[in-house]
Amino acid sequence: MLEEKARELAQQMRESETYTEVTRLKAIATEDPTNAALIQEYKRLQIRIQKAAVSGESLGEEMQRFQQLAALLMMNTDAQAYLMAEMRAQTQFASIVSIISEAAGFSMEDWMG
Repeated sequence: MLEEKARELAQQMRESETYTEVTRLKAIATEDPTNAALIQEYKRLQIRIQKAAVSGESLGEEMQRFQQLAALLMMNTDAQAYLMAEMRAQTQFASIVSIISEAAGFSMEDWMG
């Protein structure tokens, strides 16, 4: 029953305006191979920095590279539109996870350790 509801929610998310917009903007932003490579590197560094923040690791050079890459991507209107739409979608997803976690009796802090 709950798994079925989760599948329905996943389908609704895929059909949502937010998801459709992210998908559309990603196709535009990554049409150019250079943009696609820059976005891929941006996301790789973003994950690396998030992991380092959790573990307390310092990433001077990678942080600087990430900031430079972010500035470069924000000057590209296609890349900027895609990344901003993706951030909005991630915020919505985080909200959904929070609602489900609270219903199960967990807080986000419980999940993070």
